[in-house]
This record gives sequence, C-alpha cells and structure tokens, in this order.
Amino acid sequence: MLRNRLALVLLTAIAPAVWGTTYLVTTELLPPGRPLLAAVIRCLPAGILLIALTRRLPQGSWWWRSLILGALNIGVFQALLFIAAYRLPGGIAATVGAVQPLVTAGLSALLLGDRLTLRTVLSGLAGVAGVSLLVLRANAALDAVGVLAALGGAVVMAAGIVLAKRWVSPAPMLATTGWQLTAGGLLLVPVTLLAEGAPPSHYSLANVLGYTYLCLIGAAVTYALWFRGLRALPPTSVSFLSLLSPVVATLLGWLALGQDLSPLQALGALVVLGALIAAQTQRPRTAAKPAPDAEPAAAPRPARENA
Repeated sequence: MLRNRLALVLLTAIAPAVWGTTYLVTTELLPPGRPLLAAVIRCLPAGILLIALTRRLPQGSWWWRSLILGALNIGVFQALLFIAAYRLPGGIAATVGAVQPLVTAGLSALLLGDRLTLRTVLSGLAGVAGVSLLVLRANAALDAVGVLAALGGAVVMAAGIVLAKRWVSPAPMLATTGWQLTAGGLLLVPVTLLAEGAPPSHYSLANVLGYTYLCLIGAAVTYALWFRGLRALPPTSVSFLSLLSPVVATLLGWLALGQDLSPLQALGALVVLGALIAAQTQRPRTAAKPAPDAEPAAAPRPARENA
C-alpha cells in the first residue's frame, strides 16, 4: 500500500514539475506579451482533444459542475495569474501563491471534514518561507492589485482542488479532465481578446513547438495526472506538490539560461522539499469514503455503444 501511494505521489508530482518549465518555454519559444493567448492555446485544444478521444460529454449536473471546476482550476486561475504576473515581480507572485496548500488545508477541513493538523500548518509555512528564499528579491516592489490577484489565484485553485475531490465524476478521468480544460479555455477566450487583442497572424516554428509542448505535455498529460492523483490522494497532499513548480523553474533558469543560483536559493529549495516530504508522509486523519454528494457510477453501457 505504501509503495503504491509513493508511486501515485510521484506520478502526480510530474504535473507541477512540468508546469515549472512554462517560464522557460514562454521566454524562449513563444511571442512576447501574450500570456493569456498561451493559456488559451494550452488549455482549449487539449480539452477538445481529450473529449474527442474519450467520446464523452457531461451529463446532468456535470454540465455546470464542469463549468465551475474549469473556471476555478483553469480559467479564473489563469486570468488572476496573468494579472499578478504583470503587476508584480515574479518572486512576490510566487511567494503569495505558495499559500495555496494552507488555503487548501483550511477548505478541506470545512468542506471535506479533514483535520487541520499542526504538522500541516508548519509544513505550509515552511513551504512559503522556502519559496520566498528561492525566488524573492530584496528590491521587489509591492502592488496591492497584484498581491490580491496572486492571493485570489491561490484561493480559487485551492477551491477547485477541494471541489474536484468532493465532486466525484462517474466518467473516465480523461473525459473529466477534458471537460474542465475546455470550459476553462472557453472562459479565457473573451478575456484574451479584450486584454491582448486578436492573435498574431504569423507564427514561427519555435512558436508552434512551444505551443504544442504546452498543449500536449503541459496541459493534456499533466492535468490528467494531476486530477488522477487528486481522485486518490488527500487534496492537501496534492496541493503541496504545486510547490515543485518554482523549484523546477529556478533550476531550469540556472541550468539552461545561466542564471545565478545563490546558497540562499539552494537553502530555499531544500526547505521546500522538506515541506513536501513532511506533508506527504503525514497519515490521513479521515477514513477514505465517497464524497457526500457524489453521483452514483453510471451503469455499464452495451459494448456496441462503446465501439
């Protein structure tokens, strides 16, 4: 059982680790000043692809549930992330966003009945401290709107994680992931047009490669792994894994872009990893049981319908 859980944690951790490559891909391969366009191209085609592969559409309450989950996990989160990224230095945005595991733990206690333990709180605080050591700079300037956007992004993502755990879909995981990516991508389209205008008329080979990577690897594969892990693991444990993103982004900046890596940053990375390990090795305090308002599994369909 322990070995199976470790394997599941490692598979789930692939998602935030890959998301940590987004900065490198964006700066080196994508056209400048188009973060929302990148979010749309990353999410919407990936969602449509997964729906086409699974040939499953939402049924009943899952139409509005997919819209809410897609907004929280994808659409609204990406929009707030965009605002924070433009109004704040990256270090402050990442540090504020690192409160997400603590927010997830609090919402899990309120909505799922999970116990909020001292170990979780201390691990969450250590994670924030580690990320701040890793990415925060002494001359970073604060902006009230940017800070609120970064904090709002952490809150909506935490809410999406907890609701995804509470609402157990009877459909295959790839289909549920496709619904959320499509809903989130569609919500981002009008925001992107208003904020960034029409898409560029020409794309270079580097642009195409970057967008393809973000869509297939950075969305279709990673979100499927993320939601698969969330279905089987405690939501707070999964949320702590998101702290891997700034660690990977910093390491790639050092290895691929020649950026400096100070001893203080290395200490921050070790603190983050320590917080991750502490959160993953904590035993769940609630018995595993179906979510209280989960829908019953759909009856198997005849073989000819699945052909």
